[in-house]
Amino acid sequence: MKTKILNLDNKAAGDVDLNDTIFGLEPRQDLIQRVVVWQLAKRRSGQHKVLTRAEINRTKKKMYKQKGTGQARHGARSAPLFVGGAKAMGPVSHSHEFDLPKKVKALGLKHALSSKAKNGSIVILDEAKSKDIKTGALAKQFGKLKIGSALVVDGEFDKNFQLSARNLSHVALITVAGINVYDIMRSDKLVLTAAAVKAIEARLA
Repeated sequence: MKTKILNLDNKAAGDVDLNDTIFGLEPRQDLIQRVVVWQLAKRRSGQHKVLTRAEINRTKKKMYKQKGTGQARHGARSAPLFVGGAKAMGPVSHSHEFDLPKKVKALGLKHALSSKAKNGSIVILDEAKSKDIKTGALAKQFGKLKIGSALVVDGEFDKNFQLSARNLSHVALITVAGINVYDIMRSDKLVLTAAAVKAIEARLA
């Protein structure tokens, strides 16, 4: 699949052949969804917790005798039905992470990239470099490219470009090593440098 390479001033800078086994697949939403759920599950802290019966600091002394009072039988004030008692079957700290085969992760990434390519949401830049650290100038360049919410991917970012982009709330930068399905799918545009395309194809081919 042949795609134009642009520079930051929205001028043609050549062509690139995108690998059809990575960018030309028919996107499978089920694979993309599996990888996104796996990613979000890994991010969950799992620290939500309530006190159990053993952890409630209330007396364990029997409240009143077992029989003869006409009331229900109780053994401790820490029971869930009393104010200040424990929570019955409440949440405890645990990990939400689960395993996903490496092949499924790689396939999910390919289908996410293919989904962006099919929608025409991939922009290929010759390089992501700025002469000066100027956020306003970079914002105007993105405006020329008609880029709104975007994920910019490069092998190693130019320092000036990185500092210029950090105050653009709608632009996120990520290296090829950190590229992932969730960040790709949540951005309107996927901006890849020519170097990033080569690195992605070398990683997934």
